[in-house]
Amino acid sequence: VQLQASGGGLVQAGGSLTLSCAASGGTFSSYSVGWFRQSPGKEHEFVAASAVQNMHAYYDDSVEGRFTISRDRAKNTVLLRMNSLKPEDTAVYRCAAGRPIISMIRSPQGYGNWGPGTLVTVSS
Repeated sequence: VQLQASGGGLVQAGGSLTLSCAASGGTFSSYSVGWFRQSPGKEHEFVAASAVQNMHAYYDDSVEGRFTISRDRAKNTVLLRMNSLKPEDTAVYRCAAGRPIISMIRSPQGYGNWGPGTLVTVSS
């Protein structure tokens, strides 16, 4: 399955953005989908995931309560709604699909399919 993330942009602190991850060549119905972000000089940081095993959502503590991950089955996309954005949320955001066990749902190593990223810039 090929992935494409979109929806990034420049937003002021406190604002909102919705990122979209579209799949082609397959469907998300048999995959867990994760969102990760990367800032210059840093490793991929887990943001959120939707687990296919139990359809639960998982979030990093830094975004809990502000970000929401959801699946749009009709459009074969996974959305990441980001509210109350902070300058420290600035990063390239990438979506990934895979079949990690739940204990690996937050690890980039659990995902085998990655799309190119979309840049989110939050100004103070």
